[in-house]
Amino acid sequence: MKNVLVLGASGYIGSQLVPHLLAQGYTVTAATRDVESLKARLEPHSNLKLAYLDLADSDATQALIPHFDLVYFLVHGMAYGGDFFDYELQLAENFRQAAEHSQIEHIIYLSAIQPESGHSEHLKARKMTGECLRRLSIPITELRAGVVIGPGSAAFEIMRDFVYNLPILITPKWVDSKANPIALENLNYYLLRFAESSPTGHQLFEIGGPEVLSYREQFKIICQMADQPFRLWSTRLLTPQIASYWLGMITSVPSSIGKALLAGLTHDYVADNRAITELYPQKLLSYSDAVQQTIAREGRFVRSQVWGFDPHALNRWQPGYGYYPKQAGATCQTTATTEQLWAVIQRIGQRPEGYFFADSLWRTREWLDFFFGGGKPVRKAPQGDQLKVGDYIDSWKVIRCEPGQFLSLLFGMKAPGLGRLECSITDEGTHRTLDIRAWWHPQGFYGLLYWFVMMPAHLFIFKGMVKRICRKAER
Repeated sequence: MKNVLVLGASGYIGSQLVPHLLAQGYTVTAATRDVESLKARLEPHSNLKLAYLDLADSDATQALIPHFDLVYFLVHGMAYGGDFFDYELQLAENFRQAAEHSQIEHIIYLSAIQPESGHSEHLKARKMTGECLRRLSIPITELRAGVVIGPGSAAFEIMRDFVYNLPILITPKWVDSKANPIALENLNYYLLRFAESSPTGHQLFEIGGPEVLSYREQFKIICQMADQPFRLWSTRLLTPQIASYWLGMITSVPSSIGKALLAGLTHDYVADNRAITELYPQKLLSYSDAVQQTIAREGRFVRSQVWGFDPHALNRWQPGYGYYPKQAGATCQTTATTEQLWAVIQRIGQRPEGYFFADSLWRTREWLDFFFGGGKPVRKAPQGDQLKVGDYIDSWKVIRCEPGQFLSLLFGMKAPGLGRLECSITDEGTHRTLDIRAWWHPQGFYGLLYWFVMMPAHLFIFKGMVKRICRKAER
């Protein structure tokens, strides 16, 4: 079997594709800048290796890339921010130079459909990346896709969040633009079939679903499948720029990604999939079937090491919780050792330290639970000197614990959503970095409202908390 490298493995498509490749018997190296996140989401496998790689580092790219038979290039730069266009092309160029004199036999590049009209930096970057890769003599298969329907797909999650989080869907006028979205299941079929092929030259295919629908029609179907009322008002006041700020409030999809995607949805986004359906025929799921399957599977993100496979998290999750979490936190650098930091962190919630900073605010939040039907606060403390999974700290439960590195606590109070608090220690050699961060998957409008009400307190508390822990550790 081929030795496969998946670049961008922690992204939506990559993290879904890796298990399928392993099931087919391939030896897979999953490369990403966020190894810990990917490690928490993938089950261990004898044929799987996780590798840290930042394609912006040309030396590291040169060292890793040449040793594979097949490469999936699933990298994009939308999360980088406003100037991602040049950044994305630089990543492609670094990869191209590393692959130029290698044993790679085939590169599969997942790109984006190029509409006949309109302008989008995201779509232009996708096109230019393909042109850069085709300067290689290695056969490049470029698959141009539109919106993908599946749990975690940013474009779909934006629409889904609108449906669950707004009593009235307020959208830009481009809601009447048309597209033929493809189900994740169908996309994965193409990605796996091309892995079996051995092309002798470059090839390009557009891939899409069987139905051409306006976004208005898509919203209506999502509302029906989610059992939500369909009330939609489109307005010219929501320009792409204003709509990007609107997205930042309504959805948990990262704002930089949402903004880049919005610019690409202002015109028809229809794939001509005749060539690929003739080459690799399969039953293409209808839009309604794809949405129905996605909503049925949308809670699977809870069934992962991210949540420690905790039964309380599984039981608390409900339909309508945001797939992507809101987050707030703070970071501090210190000369204290990891052991010194951990010795302080594992005393969280216990006397006399309490929660290290603004302890009265933590206690006030516990009593608010009582007034909203959550019951009287109960003081709980871990048994023994060392924290372990399953310990309770007041209303929090330890769901992941890696001594000296990482602690994750499940939020146990009453609120419209599912949350956790994470403390992570990174050894940078000359210093250590402590990060404390709250992650919140809101449940509908009230879950978002709760987050925005609590966010100022979060920012204030966490900033003081990391500093206090570092000072205690240094002493």
